[in-house]
Amino acid sequence: MAPEDDAPDDAAAGLADGGAPRPDELEAGRWLFTGPCRFFAAADSTQRLPVMRRPEVAFAGRSNVGKSSLVNALTGRNGLARTSNTPGRTQQIIFFDLADRLTLVDLPGHGFARAPRELVRRWTELVRAFLRGRPSLHRVCLLVDARHGLKANDREMMQLMDEAAVNYQAVLTKCDKIRPGAVTEMRDHVAHELKRHPAAHPTVLTTSAAKGDGIAELRAALAMLADPGETGGDEA
Repeated sequence: MAPEDDAPDDAAAGLADGGAPRPDELEAGRWLFTGPCRFFAAADSTQRLPVMRRPEVAFAGRSNVGKSSLVNALTGRNGLARTSNTPGRTQQIIFFDLADRLTLVDLPGHGFARAPRELVRRWTELVRAFLRGRPSLHRVCLLVDARHGLKANDREMMQLMDEAAVNYQAVLTKCDKIRPGAVTEMRDHVAHELKRHPAAHPTVLTTSAAKGDGIAELRAALAMLADPGETGGDEA
């Protein structure tokens, strides 16, 4: 019989091993996102994309899925990313510098948008070019409305990221809008579908920007992708 010390400790596994975030990982996420965060670039063409400087995490999703609200909740800054009830409000790729350690990227919403068809086509091509040619892009958070699940536009984006070998993770938004049991069912359903996609992260996160649910866990996951920095310990 193996000694107890050799038994796996799920509580200590942490994010790197596919488990829930440990307290130190949660603290690293909290510390990172309390750092300064500022807008530094907006691109409406590939020529205007900023120089790659540090790891990047992009937020993608259907129009009005809550990308700007989630960015605001993560950073604790309500006015950082504009929010609107009008689908298609974000018409450029928006870049934010987080504590000189991580770049947050707000992508135009895919799918329905109240904008001319030609403009929507240009947004789509810009996002495609960004995903295919950005080595500094470490992960895309694919935001999915928990009330509706994956749609055809999401699956097209997933296929594109699979082809470009861009790691992406599904993040359910607006989870406060449905009952907890339905959130669990949707999370499991999305996770099952993602098993067929080679570039997809296996863990589906659940969030509510309005209630703050899941924000600490998402911060912890993103902090693992950031450049190394101070972790909030005692000064030397």
